[in-house]
Amino acid sequence: MIRFVLADLRRLWAGSLVVILLVALATALGIAVTLQERALRLGSARAADKFDLVVGAAGSETQLVLSAVFLQAAPLPLVPGKVLHDLSADPRVTWAAPVGFGDSFRGFPIIGTTVTLIAGAGGGIAEGKAFDALDQAVVGSAVPLAIGQQAKPMHGMPGEGGHVHEGLTYHVVGRMAPTGTPWDRAILVPIEAVWKLHGMEEAEDHDHHDADHDEADRADHHDDEAAPVALGGPWSDTTPGVPAILVKPKTIADAYKLRGDYRSGSTLAVFPGEVLTRLYATLGDAKAVLNWVAIGAQLLVAAAIALVTIVHVSQRRRQIGALRAFGAPRLAVFGIVWIELFLLVGIGILAGFGLGYGAARIMSALFTRENGVVLPVEFTLGDVRLGLVLMAVSALLAALPAWLAYREPPAAALRS
Repeated sequence: MIRFVLADLRRLWAGSLVVILLVALATALGIAVTLQERALRLGSARAADKFDLVVGAAGSETQLVLSAVFLQAAPLPLVPGKVLHDLSADPRVTWAAPVGFGDSFRGFPIIGTTVTLIAGAGGGIAEGKAFDALDQAVVGSAVPLAIGQQAKPMHGMPGEGGHVHEGLTYHVVGRMAPTGTPWDRAILVPIEAVWKLHGMEEAEDHDHHDADHDEADRADHHDDEAAPVALGGPWSDTTPGVPAILVKPKTIADAYKLRGDYRSGSTLAVFPGEVLTRLYATLGDAKAVLNWVAIGAQLLVAAAIALVTIVHVSQRRRQIGALRAFGAPRLAVFGIVWIELFLLVGIGILAGFGLGYGAARIMSALFTRENGVVLPVEFTLGDVRLGLVLMAVSALLAALPAWLAYREPPAAALRS
């Protein structure tokens, strides 16, 4: 029986291939949507897991998390430097690191911060050392800059009409360990350097420099700025503002207390996980729509396959009649037709799982390259159950034309 089925499929290979492709593409659509949505949830959750609390100026919670955690630059209002001072001195805080952005180099964001963030959430230094001067930088694992190379900061991102800063050039002195987050694509520099480039020095600094100094005088001071200095605080009430502050509370209770204390009229404190949960709800609605589209496509394909197979059986009535006339029992005819159709649909489903997985991997790789978030594409037990359900439905669908062939009288089939 199996040899007969294989021989028949080889003879009708073109039609068989069309059926397999239809089933595979319909299945791949649903699998790709499921895997990609799950990968986005897992990848974003892992990226935000390193940051317990984000404090910023009053505004959008979602934009604050997207900017501070996922490094999606946006014109956020600045939180006063006094907030950074108070958080750093708070006994409930393990560390508080400012985050300043707005500059880039070859499409990689330049983030002003402190070495505390590198050690606390950045994965630590894998090569070289942390910065200890205004003109030094530490790059993420995915930034194609070697230690010793230079990075000229550009205001904004390429294509946004930004300009190159002339006051400072960063020298790469270290590389962070991979984190699987957008920080792998970041260039970390002292927050003090970002303040200087944008004319936001602390008040104490202004006392030591005449406001009327010309550009030549500024150039003379460049060597002094590049020399090792004390970076990363201590902060004061005159510290310039920053777009966001990443905070590591000592305990969970401290985290909730801090969030409550800094959710005032002028400041905003959020847990990244809570913000992501709301985003997941939106993604869930989009996923539901795409799943219904996938289900609709699968139903259409199932109907088309059922129609094709019924026509296929009607066109093979003489062959079925000949089999019956030569003594083939009804069950044998049923088995031949059922195995042939189930084999086509089953191969299509397995191919669809493979195509869907491959499509999800490609999309995840493109997303990681552009945003730095590693999206883990993986099957779960639920996907296995889905595959078994699809196989069971396919078995039932294949039984319909097989049942028609089973009921076909040999004489009527030969006269057709």
